[in-house]
Amino acid sequence: MQTEPPISWADFTKIEMRVGTITHAEIFKEARKPAYKLTIDFGAYGTRRSSAQITKLYNIEDLPGKQVIAVLNFPRKQIANFFSECLVLGTVGDADTITLLTSEAPVPNGLRIG
Repeated sequence: MQTEPPISWADFTKIEMRVGTITHAEIFKEARKPAYKLTIDFGAYGTRRSSAQITKLYNIEDLPGKQVIAVLNFPRKQIANFFSECLVLGTVGDADTITLLTSEAPVPNGLRIG
């Protein structure tokens, strides 16, 4: 299986991955592919919004309170009429089924992933 070229430790440390808690989720009606609009609390790093194509495995009512891992230092991205302010991370399985990356135990919002 092909992998991407190696990166340096300095490259890795530039990626701002942090833990946040989903505070609100709603159906993203305007998205081309089924998705939710998420509001996520990153503690001292503020609240950010993100679009996530996680509808295959996650019911909208189960998302508030769930901790997720996200990249905070990407530029905002417009998706339809919505601006995504962070990238929620997950594994991409068969048929583009996304499984969210989470913390095994509850941790304070804003902790850095390393």
